[in-house]
Amino acid sequence: MNQKRSSRLGFLDSIWKSGYWKFFGPAIVASVAYVDPGNFGTDISGGASYGYLLIWCVVLANMMAMLLQYLSGKLGLATGTSLAEVVRDKLKVRSKIIPYWLASEAFAVATDLAEFLGVTSAVHLLFGVPLLISVWISAADVVVIYVLAGERFRRIELFITVLISTMSLGYIYELLTTQPDPYKLAFHAIVPTLNTYDQLFIVVGVIGATVMPHALIAHSWLTKNKLTSHEVEEKRKLLRYHVWDTIINFSNASFVNVAIMAMAAAAFYFHGYTSVATIDDAYKTLTPLFGVVASYVFAITLFASGWSSSTMSVMAGQVIFEDLVGFNVNPWVRRIIIRLINIVPTSIMISLGYDPLVLLVYSQVILSMLIPLPLIPLIIFTSDRRLMGDFTNRRITTFLALISATIIIGLNAYLILTSM
Repeated sequence: MNQKRSSRLGFLDSIWKSGYWKFFGPAIVASVAYVDPGNFGTDISGGASYGYLLIWCVVLANMMAMLLQYLSGKLGLATGTSLAEVVRDKLKVRSKIIPYWLASEAFAVATDLAEFLGVTSAVHLLFGVPLLISVWISAADVVVIYVLAGERFRRIELFITVLISTMSLGYIYELLTTQPDPYKLAFHAIVPTLNTYDQLFIVVGVIGATVMPHALIAHSWLTKNKLTSHEVEEKRKLLRYHVWDTIINFSNASFVNVAIMAMAAAAFYFHGYTSVATIDDAYKTLTPLFGVVASYVFAITLFASGWSSSTMSVMAGQVIFEDLVGFNVNPWVRRIIIRLINIVPTSIMISLGYDPLVLLVYSQVILSMLIPLPLIPLIIFTSDRRLMGDFTNRRITTFLALISATIIIGLNAYLILTSM
């Protein structure tokens, strides 16, 4: 027993001394894109409506996102610049930069809308506050985080780590409570099924909720900030850390993402509640089936999801603006502007009777349409030896990235064509 304990302590001590824990953080911040309220919206809709049938698209989206996030982080380490900065350098003139920046702002706003809706719904469920009032309470979510963190970004990384851990533990509880069928789950994870337009709509939404464009830009910024000397040896060492950082943190986020749809399938679809159409429905339906604790855990995980991903989306929006346009803006001014942009339309839509779950799903479909904006440059840049040097993609890496891009763009195009 003592020998095993000593071995474990020795392993942890070696990791600590290696410097990995100082690097740890970029992937966990970027991974909130996997478990944001947009994932709750699309996965609950898919699970409640079709059971385990669409689990394969969650698995596929997570695999593609993990590869692409790895490329984004590698770009930051290899070049010492963010993806947005490289795009600006390549476009050169403002007549090309400004349109690209405006399009990027569109997915930044759409992303923040999803996170904002998540916090709003969670406040409404946990405290019984009317949705319209919850909208204005939720406007302060990111402000609270940044006030607590001050100027220390490391605190934000640790704060997000706690929130994601909360979600992971919450969904372990939800899975133990709802008990999805592991055999059916495994079968539909590897056997794709796509029969109707409504299923295609959910699939595209799941991809938009997972391979989020703002995270592709932000991850490169997060890793470049870990560089100190910019020497090749340092980059090689940090790249090794980056691989493990990506695998560990995105695997955990992938578990939560799959668990959301599996829980929705087991809790709603197989109990005859296929018409669960709102987050409020999901919350209320869990109580008679599995008890009030299951409902509260669901609401708490949604709150943790919205709060952590709001932090990420605000930070990503700041990076997009500063690194693309090339000058700084007071972060508080930007945070307030983005919140106002989202508060007004959200309040109007809720007043008209639209549920946050419906708005969440539509926002994720929009995000999927915008993924190619950072995705195509990312693949081109990481395959360019003049830019990446010794860190250029291997052929197999570029091949897999191109397959991912083809699947994403192909499904988006198919959705557009079938909707005409």
